[in-house]
Amino acid sequence: MVTSPPPDSPTAASRRLHAARVLWRALAAWSAGLVAGLHQTWRRSLQVRVVTITLVASSLLVGGFAYLIADKITNILLESAETDVLLRLQNGSEYASKQFGLYSQPQEAQLQDTIDGTVNYLAGGDPAQTSGVVVAITADRYTGIKPRTSPDVQVRPLISPELRASVAAGNVAHQIRTGTLGGQRTKYLVYGSPVPTRFGQLELYYLVPLARQDATAADARATVVATGVALVLLLGLLAALVTRLVVTPVRVAARTAQRLSAGLLDQRMAVNGEDDLALLAASFNQMATNLQRQILRLEEMSRLQRRFTSDVSHELRTPLTTVRMAADLIFAERDEFDPAVARSAELLQAELDRFEELLTDLLEISRFDAGFAMLDSEPTDLVPVVHRVAERLGGLAERVGVTIELDVPATPVIAEVDPRRVERVLRNLVGNAVEHGEAKPVLITLGMDENAVAITVRDHGVGLKPGEEKLVFNRFWRADPSRARQTGGTGLGLSISLEDARLHGGWLEAWGAPGQGAQFRLTLPARAGDRLTTSPLRLVPADVTLPFGGPRDGGLLAIGRGSAGALSIGPADGDRAEVTS
Repeated sequence: MVTSPPPDSPTAASRRLHAARVLWRALAAWSAGLVAGLHQTWRRSLQVRVVTITLVASSLLVGGFAYLIADKITNILLESAETDVLLRLQNGSEYASKQFGLYSQPQEAQLQDTIDGTVNYLAGGDPAQTSGVVVAITADRYTGIKPRTSPDVQVRPLISPELRASVAAGNVAHQIRTGTLGGQRTKYLVYGSPVPTRFGQLELYYLVPLARQDATAADARATVVATGVALVLLLGLLAALVTRLVVTPVRVAARTAQRLSAGLLDQRMAVNGEDDLALLAASFNQMATNLQRQILRLEEMSRLQRRFTSDVSHELRTPLTTVRMAADLIFAERDEFDPAVARSAELLQAELDRFEELLTDLLEISRFDAGFAMLDSEPTDLVPVVHRVAERLGGLAERVGVTIELDVPATPVIAEVDPRRVERVLRNLVGNAVEHGEAKPVLITLGMDENAVAITVRDHGVGLKPGEEKLVFNRFWRADPSRARQTGGTGLGLSISLEDARLHGGWLEAWGAPGQGAQFRLTLPARAGDRLTTSPLRLVPADVTLPFGGPRDGGLLAIGRGSAGALSIGPADGDRAEVTS
């Protein structure tokens, strides 16, 4: 038989504590979610912000006016009551002074009766009344005169010692007191005045209930508050309607702009009326029409340009093949010619090589522009790829006096890539580094982590001037057009390399500084289709002296402001690389 622990046992207490903690966490999570939702709504909705600001501002303004109006009404009612009581007190004091002027001693037999009659007369003549104005006459205890009130109630709690002292000193004074009189607790206005006589001084008090004034003031405050709340709600509703009139066309314009950016160039806004919003819609439609016309014209020009490039490239293949066959025959027999003709045959062969390379690059660019480029990914060990590229460009590097150094892992570096395209990218990067290396070593580094592989190509040549890192991937651009060509490049190599990197979903980035050389970094996802977030290798070399004492973590902003520059060229959506040290 299992028994439950008693309510006061440690186990029950711990359960209650745990339940309280769970409830507190749930409430905290709910509150955090509510605050986050309200904050998101506040940031995203212009109408909510305008209505909220209008409600807050109008509530403060109307609340201030309501307070002033209610306070003014209360003061007016109180001043009216004070004026009325003061007038009655003055008349009553004069009347009592005349009545008591006949007596010279407080012990006279008829004096007490005269006091009683005077109090009843001043109170309205009905000694049995138990509500309304209370009149009281008191005297110093040494005179032996008994206090008299009409109606016969206890008024001493409502007459404070301070008020009696002031009246006894010969002053007309008043106070507002709250107390029970006649079985009802209410607020009273107490006025006191001295009544001089030949046998001494008496004190006349009027106690006027303020229940009617309080009720009137409460009604006035309730009316003002209700009117203020209705006015605030009306202002909020009006602000919501007015804001909706303005925000709705803006929202329509935003949705239309989103459709236009998505390629739906025939989207337009409805034009209603002739006001400013209608002018906005008409201007937006005119802008969309102009953009559509320009985009279509540019697309047609681009299509014609791509078609022209593709057609010319294909049409030149046939005569190039014929010229190549003739040039090969002449080049093979050059030793039998005189030196001038032999040199011409060598120049002809070199220029034909460059011409053929240019046609190949143009055909590749036309395939990228037409969207026909396909990626043939397969698990590939990049270490042999790097070695193969270094070996193929070794002869060129030896001719220009450049040493190619490798920093690759001893273990395989496997990634799902297109080996042909990766090798082409590396050939372009290493070839540019050798050409611009100024007879200094070129370092190729290969690195990887769980999500990506990266290859950097570092040269120590003239580097890139500020701003040139933004142009290095443009077609047919060269950092120094006057430089003597060693490789006979077409100016399309880096553009094709960039397209190959994008096709993999990777990054191709450049850094350079005058006098410190340049470095290019290729970052590819280790698994095809993955999204890159970081690179295993830094973009900025570790031996670089950055301006302004900037960080060495390869941060693009740190190197883009001084004499060094960097450009992060990401995939088609424009994402930039995050660099890890």
